[in-house]
Amino acid sequence: MRELIQQAAEWIGSTSLAEGIAGSSYLFPNLETIHVLGLALVIGTIGMVDLRLLGFASTHRTVRDISAQMLPFAWTGFGIALLSGLAMFISNATFYVDNPAFQVKMLLLVLVGINMLVFHGRTWRSIDEWDSAPKPPTAVRLAGAVSLTCWIVIVFLGRWIGFIL
Repeated sequence: MRELIQQAAEWIGSTSLAEGIAGSSYLFPNLETIHVLGLALVIGTIGMVDLRLLGFASTHRTVRDISAQMLPFAWTGFGIALLSGLAMFISNATFYVDNPAFQVKMLLLVLVGINMLVFHGRTWRSIDEWDSAPKPPTAVRLAGAVSLTCWIVIVFLGRWIGFIL
């Protein structure tokens, strides 16, 4: 499996788009800037929702209200971060697939996705019972804590990727 992943990374890195990004003195730094802006939008908005789920902020507002206002911005930021991240990845795919910080970052992104699916598939069903509660039930707070923790670690790992050679 590892060899297959390495071969795919080598093929991706040999594409003209990957070589163009890697060979440009301005494309990669601009992609990094766009990626950081997308992440700031994701983490800023998701962080507000997570802090409400934890019962630490905006407790006078309902979770539905905050979610309705924040999640469209979060998805926009996620799309920006995803596209810019993919462009950065293809510029040096063989480096990234072997990078432990990148691997853990990707694993945490999967965990964030699973956490979100479980939250919206199970916990959200009972929102009528806790939507306006200043301190939501344990399952709700746990989902917020997992999300917030993962996103914080994702940011740290993203910064760390460039320092692991």
